[in-house]
Amino acid sequence: MNKIHPMIREILKHRGITEESDILEFLSEKPNLTYDPFLLKNMEAGVDFLLSSIKQNRKICIYGDYDADGVTSVSLLMEILSHLTDNLTYYIPSRFDEGYGLNKEAIELIREQGADLILTVDCGSVSYEEVEYGKSIGIDFIVTDHHNINDRPADCILINPKQEDCPYPFKHLAGCGVAFKLAQGIQRKAGLPKSLLNGVLDLVAIATIGDIVPLIDENRTLTKYGMGVINARRRPGLDRLIKEAGLTTDKIKSENIAYIIVPHLNAAGRLLDAKIGVELLTSRDEKKIAEIVAILIQNNNERKRVQEEAFHKCKEVIAAELEQDLFYIIAPKDIHEGIAGIVAGKIKDEYGRPAIIVTESGDGCLKGTGRSINSLNLYDILKKHDTLFEKFGGHSGACGFLMKAGNLAELRRRLNHEVGLLYQENSNLFDSALLIDLIIDEGDIDINLAVELERLAPFGCRNERPLLQIKGMRAASVNFMGADRQHVRFSGLGASGYGVPCILFQKAQDYREQLLTGTQLDLAGYPDINVWNGDSKIQFVLKGITW
Repeated sequence: MNKIHPMIREILKHRGITEESDILEFLSEKPNLTYDPFLLKNMEAGVDFLLSSIKQNRKICIYGDYDADGVTSVSLLMEILSHLTDNLTYYIPSRFDEGYGLNKEAIELIREQGADLILTVDCGSVSYEEVEYGKSIGIDFIVTDHHNINDRPADCILINPKQEDCPYPFKHLAGCGVAFKLAQGIQRKAGLPKSLLNGVLDLVAIATIGDIVPLIDENRTLTKYGMGVINARRRPGLDRLIKEAGLTTDKIKSENIAYIIVPHLNAAGRLLDAKIGVELLTSRDEKKIAEIVAILIQNNNERKRVQEEAFHKCKEVIAAELEQDLFYIIAPKDIHEGIAGIVAGKIKDEYGRPAIIVTESGDGCLKGTGRSINSLNLYDILKKHDTLFEKFGGHSGACGFLMKAGNLAELRRRLNHEVGLLYQENSNLFDSALLIDLIIDEGDIDINLAVELERLAPFGCRNERPLLQIKGMRAASVNFMGADRQHVRFSGLGASGYGVPCILFQKAQDYREQLLTGTQLDLAGYPDINVWNGDSKIQFVLKGITW
């Protein structure tokens, strides 16, 4: 391994990685940190039952979810199991007509179509009643999932690292990560080529980044190898999507997956039908792939338009009705429920408050989709009030529920009261100060440092891109850009006179006065290599300015 840059060591130390073996593992291009799939509770029973069912030529239906994690999970097991059986189908429920997870109507339909075994991915852990119904009409179940489990889990073969008494050492796999561990178990017991597992790691990487699970430990290993598969461009549908979505970079990074690839896959489930995502990822037919990619891109453009409209509507509701609230529960009119989660996330980012958006769901019910700030565990807070919900699930950063419309006012009252008490205990609850990894001098910013910092990738949840701070800078050669002058380029000048090319996106007008009047500034950001017409130049991408 190349010599480790001292700043890299300092950043890793700041993040609690100090042992030499851990540092080497973290930076390795070929990490080894992974675990035996049979450490997962019920994995042996699940693999044995699945292979026995295949031997008996029973029809298997893979039942997924409509987001990128669910779509990749279905695609992964369709690909692996197709090497063992043709008696295979899949089902993804409609976000709008059925909602998340197993439902009795879908189970009945799957039975009518001849399936004997439902294998869930990314859902099913808490579907006790639905599984009991399925068993009563002659269906067996294997549930693979990664979501939190309540006190009434599905009574079947359940594979979920978060279940009680599961000895698996890493609890933060994505749904597709759990599906991959099942695939590992199948590969071992059925004697399939290992190359099949390597070939689906691109799907695991997309899901792990897209579902915002921690990019640490085994997730980091799976994602690193998966990024290699993505950049080898082995999956025709994914390669076509990358090209048509305008990703011209030679090397796809985790940010490209998070902000380009995943939204396009999610857009199908948000506005149309998530099944076309599975078709894209599993097809080898170039004509079909081209048609699907065109639909996904059009769909994503429409999603962005609808999302922006909804965001402005929600801001109007906040200004008119909720300005004093600490927890925004927003009930705007005519919001497309498929984009409620994204908009809740944008509201959370804009105001630094947890936010839930509720939409009408028929039969006097409301669907809620929430996103939370880092300092508040959304699942724990809502779990205390689950008597108000017909259905409820999620994790610390996001949640979803179904409830009677008449409970809305009481939910708003309770959550605001509870967050108010937390705020009394901790006045910093809503502080969103940037977490600086390292304070550096302006002369430290160069292409070599940018290259070294990329060794810490892939970046994402719990392995954010390192933030560096340069103190005592003044702006020169200020150039505002964009239709609303929302972006800005300038040269950051320090005591040494060394000029650092800086760029700030979206929030330029927030700092207009300070930039133009020579105020002494502390700049937080990261060095990035900007390639234009084959020429590589360093720039400091800003995430925050203080003075």
